Amino acid sequence: MKKLLLSLFAVFVAVAATAQTSTAVPADEEDPYLLLCGQADRAVADGDYEGATHRLLEAMAMRPDEPQNVLLLSNIGMLYSYMDRDSLALSTLDEALRRAPGLRTAMSARARVLLKLRRDKEAYSAFEAVIEADSLNADARYYHGTMALYAGKREIAETDFDVLKASDPTGYPTARALGMLYSLTGREREAIPYLRRIVAVEPEAEFFAALAGCYLALGELSDASAIISDGMAKCPDDPELYYYRAMLNRDRFLLDDARADADRAVALGLNPARAAALFAK
Repeated sequence: MKKLLLSLFAVFVAVAATAQTSTAVPADEEDPYLLLCGQADRAVADGDYEGATHRLLEAMAMRPDEPQNVLLLSNIGMLYSYMDRDSLALSTLDEALRRAPGLRTAMSARARVLLKLRRDKEAYSAFEAVIEADSLNADARYYHGTMALYAGKREIAETDFDVLKASDPTGYPTARALGMLYSLTGREREAIPYLRRIVAVEPEAEFFAALAGCYLALGELSDASAIISDGMAKCPDDPELYYYRAMLNRDRFLLDDARADADRAVALGLNPARAAALFAK
């Protein structure tokens, strides 16, 4: 989001500056409105989202009839979300879209806020609307496809991720999307390089577990063991990692260890039926 905000501010300042009368003095030094926008840009770069929001609100109050204010309002909505003020972010983005119904940055940001608020059905529909307006929108394709994947709508997910891969083949969102897609659709060998990249960036239990599952499915027990150990070092109380270690120990015929790991996984919240299935004949 930070990069997106920076790019939006840069575009806004550049566009607004071209409307100024040509002088030897840079536009943002002679126009207080643009000066405030430039200060907001630098505040975002410094991680000062509160300060950036304050400067944008000040700019809008200074020139309330400025047509470009809708862009500032959209940015303010994103800043509120980045500060976890999601209800305020949503109402701000709704106002931006009331003023400019087709503003794609606001549409995309609003969809992400709905997702943060766990309003999944609304978020899914909102991402669909973004895709209808801009079929190559990588951000919307990623979130829409991910939601479709976990809802069991794999054909939709594959369509979204194919577009994502074509538009940004080496990007991290593409790697994240394809790693999870392939790991959940029996394409473990294809998933592994993507998942290894993911755990290097996001060392979270979900991704260690997915990678371990791929190695176990391929019978590569040493690699599975190494990944599970790495995952447990970073996420020591994750039930999925204990589940996969139980599977690993079962496949190594270390049944007492396997049962101990399965019991620990259940104690941490794993569905008991999944644990029991490990030892079903």
